[in-house]
Amino acid sequence: MTTSQPPAAADTEDREHYRMLIDGTWRDAADSRRFDSVNPFDGTHWADVPLAGEADVDAAVRAARAAFDNGTWPATTPARRAQLLRRLGDLITERADDLARVQVLENGKLIREVSGQTRALAGHCYFYAGVAETMHGHTLAGSVPDMHVFTVREPIGVVAAITPWNSPLALLLWKLCPALAAGNTMVIKPSEITPVSTLLLGELITEAGFPAGVVNIVTGEGATGAALARHPGVDKIAFTGSTAVGKTIAVTAAERLARVSLELGGKSPNIIFSDADLPNAVNGVLAGVFAATGQTCMAGSRVLVQQNIYDMFAAALVERTEQIKIGDPLDPDTEMGTVACQSQHTKVLDYIAIARDEGATLLAGGKRPEDPALAKGLFVEPTVFGDVTNDMRIAREEVFGPVAVLIPFTDEAHAVEIANDTPFGLAAGVWTTDVARAHRMVRRLRAGTVWVNNYRKTNYVAPFGGFRESGLGRENGMDAVNEYTEVKTAWIDLGNRITDPFNPRA
Repeated sequence: MTTSQPPAAADTEDREHYRMLIDGTWRDAADSRRFDSVNPFDGTHWADVPLAGEADVDAAVRAARAAFDNGTWPATTPARRAQLLRRLGDLITERADDLARVQVLENGKLIREVSGQTRALAGHCYFYAGVAETMHGHTLAGSVPDMHVFTVREPIGVVAAITPWNSPLALLLWKLCPALAAGNTMVIKPSEITPVSTLLLGELITEAGFPAGVVNIVTGEGATGAALARHPGVDKIAFTGSTAVGKTIAVTAAERLARVSLELGGKSPNIIFSDADLPNAVNGVLAGVFAATGQTCMAGSRVLVQQNIYDMFAAALVERTEQIKIGDPLDPDTEMGTVACQSQHTKVLDYIAIARDEGATLLAGGKRPEDPALAKGLFVEPTVFGDVTNDMRIAREEVFGPVAVLIPFTDEAHAVEIANDTPFGLAAGVWTTDVARAHRMVRRLRAGTVWVNNYRKTNYVAPFGGFRESGLGRENGMDAVNEYTEVKTAWIDLGNRITDPFNPRA
């Protein structure tokens, strides 16, 4: 089994070449097609990867199927699974700088954020290593005499993990670690915008000693993901991405009753009450929508502000927004990087135009930066709109860019009404010094995560997922294990005789 990529060749543009991981070997696409990875900061085509077709997807699924059906992985002892996950965590720590840098080259996210995020991934490996060793069922107190009844949790089978471009490795590990801990095998399809970082992680997976076929990686575009989702050999699809694509995957899976977990879009409210610590709330709004260039499903892009502090808060937010340093995402001093790709850049600028047409008042940003040094990059100024009502498209549709909209509210009930008036339900933020109000808001907000006096905090112990059109299922924590296991119930007769075959309770 080859544990690392072949030496990266380079063409006249110093482009790096990568291969896919299928059944423990690094391969090109069956038809030799490839596509480029483009740096959104300077437009360079810095790497290329295989464009997988249906034959490649089939080979990857067959490899995962064989590794599951022949017992290679599910029959591996929990202690051995845990050992390999811990080894993977160690390797991620050793290669964290390389993994972080490649993600920045792919999607323009800040190195100051990605570095810490990448190092934290080792914690996911260690946590689920412990889960692998402690997973258990339950002994049940049944009402039938002389019967021992218990449950066990077993892996589902082959898992297809289809991952996004905004946090490619973090959102992959949310799936990879619990799936492997439970004994599943996997085929991973990363976003076409960020394939290289996942392939580098594949090197670490093979170096850690995972058996061939347990983890496979195919790279490609939408057609590759669609071929993987509809493959009859896939037992469960774990997807993070847009609500529209998630719905399509759900329909595809329903045709064969495959399991799904879907972490989808959001239009999350970030609610500022008049008793909040305002400087802290301003920083919280910046963290919620500008720190990741707004390219996060949990972005707190609907900023609800109590009417009696609205003008003061808007002025403070605009002042701080205009101070944000835009620039090279590899520069540790940069505070906001690029949008990840050309199509997303166009989409964000289109939504800014829509907001203006709807009558929203532009308070900050709203265009590409004028600095000639940034001309090659896919930049959008951090943008704030005021005079927004919750029926405007800019308040209802996911922009996935650095655009915040300010919506006034009168009292707590009004804030809840506006916050819950959305098809989504992924996250929400509440800023208040009133502890009783904080608890009331947590109960009343229809969202999978509610932050109080903070925003965008996640951890491997804390379940994450959405209500309504923000998705199905939960990632992280012990709840994630339920997404990758089936429950089996066993009945053991301790001495009964069947006296009436037509009455199961006799």
